[in-house]
Amino acid sequence: MLSIALSELIQIFRNRMVLVTSFLIPVAACAYFVYKHEAIADLRSLGYIAAVVMFTVGAFGLYTTAVTTLASRRQTLFLKRLRSTPAGDAGILFGLMLPVTVLALVQTTAILAVLAAVAGGPADVLLLAVAVLSTVIMMLGLALATAGVTNSPEHAQVTTLPISLGAIAVSNWVAITGTEELTLLKRLLPGGSATELVLNAWNGGVPVADSLFLLLPTLSWVIVAVALASRLFRWEPRR
Repeated sequence: MLSIALSELIQIFRNRMVLVTSFLIPVAACAYFVYKHEAIADLRSLGYIAAVVMFTVGAFGLYTTAVTTLASRRQTLFLKRLRSTPAGDAGILFGLMLPVTVLALVQTTAILAVLAAVAGGPADVLLLAVAVLSTVIMMLGLALATAGVTNSPEHAQVTTLPISLGAIAVSNWVAITGTEELTLLKRLLPGGSATELVLNAWNGGVPVADSLFLLLPTLSWVIVAVALASRLFRWEPRR
């Protein structure tokens, strides 16, 4: 498993296109939000910036890269060859997804740490960590499901758009308008409850018990995504 992860990490750093589109661009976008934190905070809040950072990295740095990676490894028959090794299916997928997951977590943590240093830290660090981890798990589950209907790395540019752009749109919608209206809809959409959780964690003012309740919709999406992935995911090239 670790050997698979190390091999995948090397491949990521050799692929300049992946580095630019999936890592450098999200970091640059997030850096802009942090740089403009005073102007943005006057209109929204620091929690809004934290939520946007989390979903920008999660959607492009993690989700899109994971789908592209799985589609590419399937197309080159690498997935099929790995199944002939002693590694089990879960170990193969874990090894392939570990590098991009760690990179996304490092990116998110670093950017949020800089935001905290220049603008003040979150009200509840542990709650923020829970929000980030639950979002990462959700995006990984959605990536596995999307990879099941993605024929090639080029096809991934199309199949990842609905969820990547949709998650960022939902995050902005919830962070800007709140959940006083259309509460159930906003919380049930992918990313809605996670965004509200980040807002509560960073801005404070909401009981922890009420915030933890917001984990349920996110974890529900994980269950749905895993169920879809178990039916749709293929180890050999799709025809």
